[in-house]
Amino acid sequence: MSFTAAEGRQEILDQLAGAIALLATAVATLSVAYERLDEQRSDALEEQLFRPVQLAYGRSRRTYDEFADRAGVPRLDAADGSPGPEHQDAIALIQRSAESVEAADAAIADLQDSMLPVEVGDQELRAGLSATRSLIDQVPALAQRFVRTVGR
Repeated sequence: MSFTAAEGRQEILDQLAGAIALLATAVATLSVAYERLDEQRSDALEEQLFRPVQLAYGRSRRTYDEFADRAGVPRLDAADGSPGPEHQDAIALIQRSAESVEAADAAIADLQDSMLPVEVGDQELRAGLSATRSLIDQVPALAQRFVRTVGR
């Protein structure tokens, strides 16, 4: 089954939008976790987890919007992620964030592996996808280590 370049570009944008939604969820859950920790742990959470996830979210949005502009399609509508149920403690929120980051990384990796960015994409798109992944590659492991220190 063949596809047109326009269909390929739309597939890229759809897959990237899914990863962006996962990163938005990670940002939202870390924001709530920040509020549930003491000042020292909040500062550590911000530096170790929130900052790289927020940067990755911003980078992925910029990658999407710039590619959409080059493809002549509308930009992504801004949507906030949901932190999930209100009753979650900081540990559950951090773990949920790490899961969202892992899923976003896997979604971007799948997109890269599909070769669509090579077939219908461009250099800037591929660079943006790689940059996003490099920003979050350590987050799940850092989150796991961070969770072990909470409550001590």
